[in-house]
Amino acid sequence: MTNFNRRKFIKTSSLGAIAASTLSVNCQNNLNQSNHDKYLGGFKADPLPNIRAAFIGLNRGGTHLRNFANLNNTEVVGLCDIYESTLKRELERLYQITDNLKNLKSYWGSKNEWIKMIDEVRPDVVFISTDWESHTPMIKQCIKKGCHVFCEVPFSLELNELWDIVNISEKHQKHCMMLENVNYGRDELMFLNMCRQGVIGELLHGEAAYIHDLRWQMDHDKTRMGSWRTDFYREKNGNIYPTHGLGPVAQYMNLCRTEDNFHKIVSYSSPALGRNQYSKENLSENNSWKNISFKNGDINSSIIKTKLGRTILVQWDETSPRPYTRLNLIQGTRGTLAGFPTRVALENGFEDITKDHHNWIENENLIRLYEKFDHPLYKKLNKKTLKSGHGGMDGIMMYRIVECLNNGLPLDQNVYEGCFWSAVAPLSKQSILDDGKPQDFPDFTRGRWKETEKLGIVS
Repeated sequence: MTNFNRRKFIKTSSLGAIAASTLSVNCQNNLNQSNHDKYLGGFKADPLPNIRAAFIGLNRGGTHLRNFANLNNTEVVGLCDIYESTLKRELERLYQITDNLKNLKSYWGSKNEWIKMIDEVRPDVVFISTDWESHTPMIKQCIKKGCHVFCEVPFSLELNELWDIVNISEKHQKHCMMLENVNYGRDELMFLNMCRQGVIGELLHGEAAYIHDLRWQMDHDKTRMGSWRTDFYREKNGNIYPTHGLGPVAQYMNLCRTEDNFHKIVSYSSPALGRNQYSKENLSENNSWKNISFKNGDINSSIIKTKLGRTILVQWDETSPRPYTRLNLIQGTRGTLAGFPTRVALENGFEDITKDHHNWIENENLIRLYEKFDHPLYKKLNKKTLKSGHGGMDGIMMYRIVECLNNGLPLDQNVYEGCFWSAVAPLSKQSILDDGKPQDFPDFTRGRWKETEKLGIVS
């Protein structure tokens, strides 16, 4: 080995060791902050007969706002966005839905206007739909000020921040739910129902993804998501947006509840070519992304191993020219449920449609499968929520949030699940830095995940 290569090897190895050591020390420090009598696995807050809510960030948050205002026993008391134009647009839409706005106050302009809003309107709950870097500081401040928090995905891209979210939620005994709407999609709900009924036997393997060509967001103006989201492709590496595919599969497998949990992850990314090519060929000369070097690999593939030895393939790709997919596959000892397109294979067949697992139940034959296994929530809410966003899943999610808060019930997604699902981002990054070395998931429950009942099939 030449002196140059030896020095490079030592430097690279040392940096990896330091990073791994830092992760370990930080996780241990957070572990030592444990407050064991405040575990939130099946947390039930006091019922809120009328829920007073404030909303921070109104582009994506506008959908949550309208779905919330459409439900009984709710009141919107605060709206905040950096841009006055966005705020006015959502106010106009809100006034078309409800006239119960006598206590509503609006805030815009300064990046700290949201703090003023929380102090002045004192909401019961806050919905956060802002850029990723502001999620954790907003969550922490809102909980400190006595609010339950519902935050867009992911919670954070940093392990320390995820621990901060757990610690402050436990300390103040407040709900903190990540708004993983895909868990409320029709197929995801049906697959959960089928898994709970044991239709595909013992669960073995899952596949989850967020593959969505979003290169066009590089042309967004400053008021839209691409103006900040694009920056994450420049320096980050790994799977920076894992939860849409992973959340449902984790619930199928009952991870972080009763029987199994996240254990280790290995991760690799492809070369970063697609965005560099796209920016050179498609962006105007005055676009700030025109000559930026994007370093995050075009596609990331990670494998998660659970405590029981089950596996989950998790992929992320927002660059490649290919159709949208979340994969959404769950495989068991007696069959497989798969998405994009939706299809099912069962060992002993299904009614008179298939005789065995060598043929998919698909296309028009899915109608009979839906008739038998559609989730009760979907059957109950489909007509009401169909136009609520993302095929109806946004409305079903908000219905359940309000129902649980009104009645003092545990939420469908707890703070620990949001942290485990989000943790794929920093752990995949570290695995790539370590050339695919397995990374341990920190246990955000501090060993208490077995106390949490599995998510039931509510109606």
